[in-house]
Amino acid sequence: MARKERYLVGLDVGTSNVCAVVGEVHDDRSLDIVGIGVAESRGIKRGVVVNLEAAVESIKKAIEEAELMAGVEIDTVHLSLSGPHVKGFNSRGVVAVAGKNREITRDDVRRAIEAAKAVTLPAGREILHVLPQDFVVDEQDGIGAPVGMSGARLEVNVHIVTGATSSTQNIIACVNRAGVTVVDTVIEQLAAAESVLTQDEKDLGVALVDIGGGTASLAIFERGSLWHTGVVVVGGDHFTSDIAVGLRTPMPDAEKLKRKNGCALSSMVDEDETIEVPSVGGRKPRLMARRILSEILQPRAEEIFHLVWDEIRRAGYEKSLHSGIVLTGGGSILEGMPEIAEQIFDLPIRRGCPSDVGGLSDHVNSPTFATPVGLVLYAHRNRPPDPHTHGGAFGRIVDRLKVVFKEFF
Repeated sequence: MARKERYLVGLDVGTSNVCAVVGEVHDDRSLDIVGIGVAESRGIKRGVVVNLEAAVESIKKAIEEAELMAGVEIDTVHLSLSGPHVKGFNSRGVVAVAGKNREITRDDVRRAIEAAKAVTLPAGREILHVLPQDFVVDEQDGIGAPVGMSGARLEVNVHIVTGATSSTQNIIACVNRAGVTVVDTVIEQLAAAESVLTQDEKDLGVALVDIGGGTASLAIFERGSLWHTGVVVVGGDHFTSDIAVGLRTPMPDAEKLKRKNGCALSSMVDEDETIEVPSVGGRKPRLMARRILSEILQPRAEEIFHLVWDEIRRAGYEKSLHSGIVLTGGGSILEGMPEIAEQIFDLPIRRGCPSDVGGLSDHVNSPTFATPVGLVLYAHRNRPPDPHTHGGAFGRIVDRLKVVFKEFF
């Protein structure tokens, strides 16, 4: 493997932060995180570019920091896409099996997926992902890999994710202006799921809730596949503005208070705990009960989770989440978030941190890095394998299968 090819870079351009993560692939296919760059996000609101020049500067800063730490020049990245413009729906494609002896080939599978993709999209929208869920061969459903089976009719269920063409092009243009090329775009939920969800959870049924600065993204997995995606337009920045208004304190100080003293469940806070609250206009700071801060945060946390629960119910998956709900993203770090989510959803809740990586794994062991680390893992798992990786005939078969599935997923 050439030195350049060893490195994969995930770039997450969020409302609060721009984060770049560099992963190094070893000959044994293991992955180490070797560089991290974080910059304050400017010019981006809810996943959409609102100020091109400011966004380019933020991206440049994060990439330069990651380059410095990794000691490698970054020229290509895998970019996450998020925001309310990202929408998903399920579709089905049906084809007749044309092969000799009615044996299903890769070409039949490709035709079925193409048939499922043949949907009419509104003007200004484009397909971002086509994710196969399962196949049906002559009314026998729940088939994962139909190639080689016999049948006259092949059906495929897919989840199609679309986005606004202009929003996608604008964010790619920002990254290009920062001096790097976008190899692939991946929706935030899919990237985060790659780093924080286990295969067991995906098989049993799980909802991933990624709480970012401007939005909360939802992804529902069942039987190992993605079945629903959604976005709620409330996020961590709403907590900060609530504190600023409620306690009459400047925004930067409200953010510090949220991070240092915030708790989303007021019953977890002792009544005699106090905090110092900076005032606006040069007035003296005030001493205040910490519970007051918590009473400002709790209604907003409840609102986010109620909106997510409404989305889950609307999609009809409220009884399918046997593994519960995994919270990730910067907004999930707030103390009390899992506890309040447990009260509202009445399901098992956990915070999701990236796993399956080495190197600087302790530095990225936080829900904040779920998406950028997930982008690197997604790129790693979907890249064509190195022919020298596996030995023997079995290894060649494994490699061939991986290439086949890369084409579809």
